[in-house]
Amino acid sequence: MTVLEIMERVGTTDTELVIAYLKDAYTVVQSNAPKTHRVKKQDITKATSGTSNQYNIPADMVNLVSVSVLDTEDDDKYKGISRLAGNLIVSEDTSP
Repeated sequence: MTVLEIMERVGTTDTELVIAYLKDAYTVVQSNAPKTHRVKKQDITKATSGTSNQYNIPADMVNLVSVSVLDTEDDDKYKGISRLAGNLIVSEDTSP
């Protein structure tokens, strides 16, 4: 189905609005689909700017499911982090 076909079905002529709705719908579907999970491992390095709770994450990440750390003192097992602590900065992406 093309954007033009969708515009004809809903009776609108605003192409930019329809494309923004399609992008939003794609993001919602992608973030709710558990079969698209990927595992990414990265080394944790000491923060240089005085913030010890900020790390680089993939730019294309939509949803963070869990975080685990390798416990080298307990037979090199990964252990999940059960909650986030501290002053968290939460921002909403308002771009279409």
